[in-house]
Amino acid sequence: MDSHGQYEQRVVWAVVDTGIGPLLLAATREGLVNVVFHATDEVRDSALERLASRLGSEPAEDPGSPLLTEAIRQVEAYFAGERRDFDLPLDWSLISGFHREVLSELASGVPYGTVVGYGTLAGRVGRPEGAQAVGTAMGANPLPVVVPCHRVVERDGGIGGFGGGLETKRRLLALEGVLPEPLF
Repeated sequence: MDSHGQYEQRVVWAVVDTGIGPLLLAATREGLVNVVFHATDEVRDSALERLASRLGSEPAEDPGSPLLTEAIRQVEAYFAGERRDFDLPLDWSLISGFHREVLSELASGVPYGTVVGYGTLAGRVGRPEGAQAVGTAMGANPLPVVVPCHRVVERDGGIGGFGGGLETKRRLLALEGVLPEPLF
């Protein structure tokens, strides 16, 4: 590293295989900064390019980073049904304002095995008319699974949208016992 400033923004990443396919985990010194679904080589490379431009640093593969090692351990335990909560430092620098407020409430206030409606979540952050804005915030979530946007559903019992695809959302909700396991 040629300057202290570059070291500050250092981004490290690793890919972990899970029950919903490969996940890209990326971290800064502050904490986990990004989780990306379906991290095939192509998806991974474009996600890393986006991170480089957003954070001003070329991400480096480093599965040995202490933070990433712990994130991988917790993600694997979650998918094995052995962990319900993530206890990781989070770097919120990819999201701000209302979206960050909503995601922060989601992370702290919607526990494993429960779901919340878009409108209810909007009300919890003081914007009862903001169900659609909450949907947009879920779509912008840079930390899916760890910040559990899969737990946000439609008021009428519909599953709602999901950046990782509806099948992925169903599998996560089944893992948490909210939905029955898919038959095939």
